[in-house]
Amino acid sequence: MNSSPISSAQTGVHEQLASLVARHAAHPFRKPVADYNLRAFEASMDAWRAAGQAPLILDTGCGVGLSTLHLASQYPDHFVIGIDQSADRLARHTHWNGPEPVNLCFVRADLVDYWRLALQAGVRPARHYLLYPNPWPKIGHLARRWQGHAVFPAIVALGGQIECRSNWRIYVEEFAAALSQLSGQRIQAEAWRPERPITPFERKYLASGHALWRCQADLDAVRTA
Repeated sequence: MNSSPISSAQTGVHEQLASLVARHAAHPFRKPVADYNLRAFEASMDAWRAAGQAPLILDTGCGVGLSTLHLASQYPDHFVIGIDQSADRLARHTHWNGPEPVNLCFVRADLVDYWRLALQAGVRPARHYLLYPNPWPKIGHLARRWQGHAVFPAIVALGGQIECRSNWRIYVEEFAAALSQLSGQRIQAEAWRPERPITPFERKYLASGHALWRCQADLDAVRTA
């Protein structure tokens, strides 16, 4: 593997992040939901209910779905929904060895709509993963990163144990800062080296010698504190 490290002129948490997060929190995101995303959301909810409505895990931006399979295997008493906007990625071979776990489903949907639909429906995931999202490393790309996007308050409002991983430290530091701002918790980025990578990107970055980073938070602790 020889994946190039992320290159950016940005050297720390974006100076406009806090004001952008505050603005998005103060003004609800009212973009209309696409019909195909509503149908996809309802199909995934039907699959979850048919499986007995076990504690729910959202694997958002799951790509080829390898992480979804790993999470379903790691948490057999949960139901995992792997969501990605690309039908091509979801259809690719995942290099999974052995029988596939059955406590999961995959759905093609735009995450911006899926997250908001889940919040409107009162869905409360036990766990929520954002693994190696597109870093959008240019300084002017802040609003395209999830922590700078108008949908971020909805992500936080869903609750659960949330985890973000990236090979760009600044991305995770920003995600942690935005989580801290909206949740009132003290959340920090930390170095991360998995014993077994669960996504193709995680495997590729490790093999290329990249440092990996993650942040974790229990967003339900805010409600019970």
